Formats: sequence, C-alpha cells, structure tokens
Amino acid sequence: MNNRLILRNITRTFRDGTANRTVLDQLNLEVAAGELVAVMGPSGSGKSTFLSIAGALLEPSSGQVEIDGESILGKSPDTLSKLRLHKIGFIFQNANLIPYLKVEEQLRLVASLAGIHKADAAYRARQLIEQMGLSHRSSAYPDKLSGGERQRVAVARALMNDPAVLYADEPTASLDSARGQDVVSLIAQQVKAEGTSAVMVTHDERILSLCDRVLLLKDGRLKEHP
Repeated sequence: MNNRLILRNITRTFRDGTANRTVLDQLNLEVAAGELVAVMGPSGSGKSTFLSIAGALLEPSSGQVEIDGESILGKSPDTLSKLRLHKIGFIFQNANLIPYLKVEEQLRLVASLAGIHKADAAYRARQLIEQMGLSHRSSAYPDKLSGGERQRVAVARALMNDPAVLYADEPTASLDSARGQDVVSLIAQQVKAEGTSAVMVTHDERILSLCDRVLLLKDGRLKEHP
C-alpha cells in the first residue's frame, strides 16, 4: 500500500520559561493513498503543532516527515514553499476565500501560482466545481454563497493541484450537522477518487463514521480512538 504521508518518531519540544515542554513525543503516523484519517484530542494536546509539522510549516525537534516518498526535513524555505503549493492541500475552519474573486477564479488562481497551463487549469477547475455540486455557482462571489457552499469551494481549492496530502483543520466547525456531513462526505469521496492521503483534525464526532480511521492525540502520541 502506498503511504503518501509518513511521520516517524516526531518529537517537538518548546522552551517554556526556564524549562522545556514536550508537545509531541515520538509520534508516528502513516496514511495510505486514498485514506482519510481523523485526529481528535483536547485543547492543548498538540494538534496545531502536529498539523504544522505534517504540513511543512514547522520543523520537529527530531524525527522524519515524508510526503509522497520524499523527506521534507532540512529543505530550504523556497523548496518547502514549492512543496506546499504542489504537494499539499489545506482546508481550514473558515473557508478564507478571496472576497473579490468568483468561485472559478478562486481555483484558477491556485493553478496560476503553480504554473499550470491555463487550459488545463480551466478544465480542472470546472471538473472540481461540478463534483462539488457548485456548477450553478461558478460565477458567484463568496458573499453570495452559503457557509456550506463556501466550505465546498475551499475543498475544491485545496484539491486543485492534485496534492499528495490533504490536511483539514476543523472543517465543520462553522457548519450545522447536515452541511458538515456533506462537506466531509465530499472530502472522503475526493480522497478515494484521487488517491490522496488525508488527515482531518476535528472535535466533531458526527462525521467520524465517514473516516477510515480515528486517532486520539494524547500525551504527545497518536493512539487508536476508543
């Protein structure tokens, strides 16, 4: 099985006053292509630190991170920036759409930054918009969309460059139960269809049945959720 995301023995220690505080302690995780893994944990358990390291935004104190078979540690900031653009997709709690861009333009901007040919970008954008059930909204601005529609645009945008790894940080926090289920169902479908390795940090127990595995971040390590 192709594991597109691997974290090996990840430790992250922060200086807290005069003492060191270990947030992640020999954490391990492998996520296969086409797998959606949910990570739960109380506030302060290290979920943000975990996502930052897995997303190439923060270096661990020790350990190894591999994305699509390539170690990302020790890379230059420019190399990491390109890796995030081409290999990683992020979905946040709030859609964070650009207010003056229409739905299709939101997606095509990402492709433009990545240097994707305009014709290929247009085809990919229209394909994702259709899969998200937003064809009738492709020319709408964010302020004309519902919360669920905005979050579906955010999912499409994160998938625009066919990332190897997808991270979702509390993607249902601002949605009601039905819309939250819809968004995570779309994420799960796209992950399967495109062979993406996906990790979703969430407190929302309503959507756990849509995930392949559920893990608990506790005492700096990931464990099977009881």
